[in-house]
Amino acid sequence: MPGTSRDLTRLRTAITAFFALDGFLFAGWVVRIPAIKHQTGASAGDLGLALLGVSAGAVLTMTLTGRLCRRYGSHQVTVVCAVLLSLSVALPPLTHSVLALGAVLLIFGAAYGGINVAFNSAAVDLVTALHRPIMPSFHAAFSLGGMAGAGLGGLVAGSLSPTLHLAGLAVVGLLVTAVAAPTLLRNEPPSAPTLLRNEPPSTPAPAPSAPATYRRPQGRTRGLVIVFGLIAGCTAYGEGAMADWGALHLEQDLDASSGVAALGYTCFALAMTIGRLSGTALLERLGHGRTVVAGGATAAAGMLLGSLAPSLWAALLGFAVTGLGLANLFPVAVERAGTLAGPSGVATASTFGYGGMLLGPPAIGFMADWLSLPVALTSVAVLAAIATLIGVATRRAVPN
Repeated sequence: MPGTSRDLTRLRTAITAFFALDGFLFAGWVVRIPAIKHQTGASAGDLGLALLGVSAGAVLTMTLTGRLCRRYGSHQVTVVCAVLLSLSVALPPLTHSVLALGAVLLIFGAAYGGINVAFNSAAVDLVTALHRPIMPSFHAAFSLGGMAGAGLGGLVAGSLSPTLHLAGLAVVGLLVTAVAAPTLLRNEPPSAPTLLRNEPPSTPAPAPSAPATYRRPQGRTRGLVIVFGLIAGCTAYGEGAMADWGALHLEQDLDASSGVAALGYTCFALAMTIGRLSGTALLERLGHGRTVVAGGATAAAGMLLGSLAPSLWAALLGFAVTGLGLANLFPVAVERAGTLAGPSGVATASTFGYGGMLLGPPAIGFMADWLSLPVALTSVAVLAAIATLIGVATRRAVPN
C-alpha cells in the first residue's frame, strides 16, 4: 500500500508507462495494416471484417474487466493485460488468411480493451489519493506513445518486415511491463472513491489502509455514469472521424496534396496531446464541469471551421482547435465515471467511448454518400455541442 509521496510518485510513473505502452503498441500495429492486408490477400471488405475482431474483442472484454478489477484489483489486471497485449501484437503477421487474422485480432482487441479499463481504474484511484486532477497527463502519455509508435513504424516500414517489426514491439512491451509491473504489484490502489460510500463531498478521504472496494452503482449513480459515458462517446466519435476522414476531406474537397493532407490529422493529434499535457492546470483552474463545457464548445467551433472552411490553412487551424477542445473530455468523463462507480464506471464510460470511435467513421461515410463529406464532418461539431450541453446539465452532479 503506498503510504508516502514518493510511493505515490512511483505509482504514477508506472501507470503512465502502461498508458504510453498501450498507445505505442496500438499505433505500431496500425501502421503495418497495409502490409498485412497484402500478405493475407484480403480485399478491402475482407480486411474490414477482420478488423472488426479488434472492436469486438475490446467491447466484449471491457465490462468483464471491470468485474475482474473489483475482484482481483486494477493493478494486477493491468499487468496481465499488458503481457497479453505485448504477446498478441506479434500475431497478425503470422497469419495467412482473413479468418486467422480476425481470430488473432479478437485476442489483440480483448487485451487492448482490458488494459484500457484496468489502467484507467488504477489512474482514477491515484487521482483520488493525490487530490489533484492529473487524469489528462495519463492520456497525454497514451497520445505521445501513439505518436512514437507511428513514427517508428514509418521509419522501419521500408527495412523491416511486419513480422520482425511487431515481434520487436512485443519484446519492448514485455520489457516495459517487467520494469513497471513490480511497482503496481507491490502497491494496492491507494484509496476507494469516497462518493461511492455516500459520504458528503467535504468528508476527507480515509487513510489508505486496505485495498479499494467498490459497490455496484445504483439508481442515480448508474444514470450519471451513463451520462459521462455519453460524453466519452461524443469525444471518441470525433477522434475516430478525424483519423479516418480528415485527410480525405483536405485532399478531396480542398485540393491538398497527399503530403499536406496528412498534416490534418497531425495537427489534430499534436493539439490534442498539448491539450492533455496542460489538462491538469486547466482542471485546477476551471474544475471538471467548466472544462467539459469549454472543451466541447471549443471543439464544436473548431470542427465547424475545419469542415466548412473554404481554404486549406483555415481547415488545418480548425482541426487543431478541435484537437485542443476534445483533448480533456474523454479523460474527465472516465475519471468522473470511475469516481462514482469504480472499475464498473470506468468500464461503462470506456465502452461508450470505444463505441463512439467505432460509430464515427462508418456514420460519416454514409452521411458523405447522402450529402457531402464536409457536411458529414459537421456531425463531429454537433456531438461536441451535445457534450457541452451534457456538461452544463451535470456540472453540479459530481463535485470537483
